[in-house]
Amino acid sequence: MPVNLPLPERSALSPVAGVQLGIAEAGIKKANRKDLLVITLSPGTQVAGVFTLNRFCAAPVQLCRAHLDWVAQTGSGIRALVVNTGNANAGTGEQGMRDALETCCALAAALNIQPEQVLPFSTGVILEPLPIAKLTAALPSAIAKLTDDAWFDAAEAIMTTDIQPKAFSQVVITPDGLITLTGICKGAGMIHPNMATMLGFIATDAGFAPEVLQSLTKEVADLSFNAITIDGDTSTNDSFIVMATGVSAVKIKSTADASYAIVRSALIAFARRLAQMIVRDGEGATKFISIEVIGGKTNEECRLVAEAVAHSPLVKTAFFASDPNLGRILAAIGYAGITDLDVNRVQLWLGDVWVAKDGGRNPSYQEADGKRVMQAAEIAVKIDLGRGAAEQTMWTCDLSHEYVSINADYRS
Repeated sequence: MPVNLPLPERSALSPVAGVQLGIAEAGIKKANRKDLLVITLSPGTQVAGVFTLNRFCAAPVQLCRAHLDWVAQTGSGIRALVVNTGNANAGTGEQGMRDALETCCALAAALNIQPEQVLPFSTGVILEPLPIAKLTAALPSAIAKLTDDAWFDAAEAIMTTDIQPKAFSQVVITPDGLITLTGICKGAGMIHPNMATMLGFIATDAGFAPEVLQSLTKEVADLSFNAITIDGDTSTNDSFIVMATGVSAVKIKSTADASYAIVRSALIAFARRLAQMIVRDGEGATKFISIEVIGGKTNEECRLVAEAVAHSPLVKTAFFASDPNLGRILAAIGYAGITDLDVNRVQLWLGDVWVAKDGGRNPSYQEADGKRVMQAAEIAVKIDLGRGAAEQTMWTCDLSHEYVSINADYRS
């Protein structure tokens, strides 16, 4: 079961003015399950995105980038998104590109917009052809069901190995008025920053200048979805999208605007909450672990240390077993890539327990105290590098027997 992750309530997910969602059962991988999502956006909506850095990126990712570039050059707007689960349309060559384009063309024709105004997304098994006929045949059904209050169903429609849907809403008070944030995401395995094997969609009725929204989206991604890891695998289909309809009274034209700082902070916190839902629902996860690294010279070296600890199979399996073999954490710090690290200045805490002091075992540390902390469902690791004021936090989970079972049977 997910780690301390309550199921979202339908009634708690707020509509966002200018956004409608429709869901269908296309039978892309399995029958009788929601696996197709269409999102339509009102004219004037600004859309920004961040995508996987995997060189084997999927056809829909390549097309999304091209369509966002077209929008930026022409001044047109993105008017629709289409998401399928059950098939990643990755590693599918030129046919995969044709299928992604056909998806956009079919939806554009039905909505009377340009194909370039559609962003396609896919998630599922890699290296298998997209059943394009099933997908396009189900589009009319999804369009017929378009409504502004289908966020829960939308979260279900994009799931793959997720145990439960992930969704959240929030109202933010700004000097210029109220705005609504509602978002969904999916992901449970093949999770590693840059991005993760995840899809994340956040909608708001705030208005943004295009360049401000894109810059903020990148920053938000770096501090949320790019700060989580489950298994160290970077996927082919990762996408994080922010949609700003501009229907509210809040219009942000520059970072100097009165509402910008408040909206920025709210978006970061909102995206972090969604990203942490992915970790809490990690494949086979039994522990949710935060790794805070402070005292670095730069944020980058803090990130290197946090990633080394978070990715270590030895560290993650120790957490699963509640085994305080904490020398594994020191080892990970040591190979993280800081060549001039003075280990005699490194401190390590596990929860409220000071484990390593000045690079060695704290004389007052008792293994029973370490085991007590590790038996909890949520664990905080804090590392002080003792060399500066920079800091970085990453969120991860343990590595269990169930993770192996899920991925061994993924295609069945």
